[in-house]
Amino acid sequence: MSFIPRAYRHYAIAAGAGLLVALLGRFVFATSSFATSGGLLMLCFLLLIPMALGAVTAHFTPVTASYTSRAVVGPFSTVLLFLTTALLFQLEGMICVLIIFPLFLFTSWLGAVLYLVLTRNESDRNKTYAVAAFALLPFLLAPLESQLATPDDHRRVENTVLIQAPVAVVWRHIVRVAPISALDLGPSLVDKLGFPRPIEATLTREGVGGVRHATFERGVEFIETVDVWEPQRRLSFSIVPNTATIPPTTFDEHVIVGGRFFDVLRGTYELQPAGPGHIRLVLYSQQRLSTRLNPYAGLWTDYVMSEIQRRILEVIKRRCEAEAVARR
Repeated sequence: MSFIPRAYRHYAIAAGAGLLVALLGRFVFATSSFATSGGLLMLCFLLLIPMALGAVTAHFTPVTASYTSRAVVGPFSTVLLFLTTALLFQLEGMICVLIIFPLFLFTSWLGAVLYLVLTRNESDRNKTYAVAAFALLPFLLAPLESQLATPDDHRRVENTVLIQAPVAVVWRHIVRVAPISALDLGPSLVDKLGFPRPIEATLTREGVGGVRHATFERGVEFIETVDVWEPQRRLSFSIVPNTATIPPTTFDEHVIVGGRFFDVLRGTYELQPAGPGHIRLVLYSQQRLSTRLNPYAGLWTDYVMSEIQRRILEVIKRRCEAEAVARR
């Protein structure tokens, strides 16, 4: 470590020790032994590993350093180092890294604070025992967590747009959605996260039993079977991903639609009168989320689904209003 100035060597050791714990956890929880229990989505990995990272980093940071350095700067730097390493060596995709980033920052800080509180005025030996307990706890509790069932959370995401156009025009534009370009959709954070953009939706025949094929970029397709057909009022359908057309590299394994952790089950359009010449178009979807941290994961899935639906509704609104103006 001669390339590191002497004054910073202890900080480098602290970051390296925290990184080692995090990488060990990453590889252990990704093994087949924990795959059926959730693997990297187990609480022992998502919560206890970053807590261990924070405690280990605080332990090896010099005691002469400020409290902020030991409880905040050190753990945060180590989290950044770990996630950067995961990206560079393709251990995780950008989507997963961005999702767990805020969670890891908070829990690493919590681990560091708990370690500092518990070891205040303790001997060096007791501090060593304490940091060892933090480092071992995720691996000791993992077999117990693997015995727990993963809860299913059924969520609904709804978006609404007000359209100045006849109801017949709006109905026609939701039954079949003509090809959408990236320019039509405009920029969005979900694009940067790597989610494919919607392209179009076709329909085999009108009425109950008709099948819509909703296609997205990179070969993603959803088969939507119509089971509610109320002309100019409501269109509802079940959704099944066409796994035969979706390349395995399109989604990260932890966010794949139709996978063990997440699925989109239904979609519904409702057309509601909203005054003379106006229609309120409502689009809502139902999803299944199956993780051990559903409240946190749901914040992300709700945002992504809401953003996808919002953009589709905005495209439909512009098209309907342009057609209505052209007809005048």
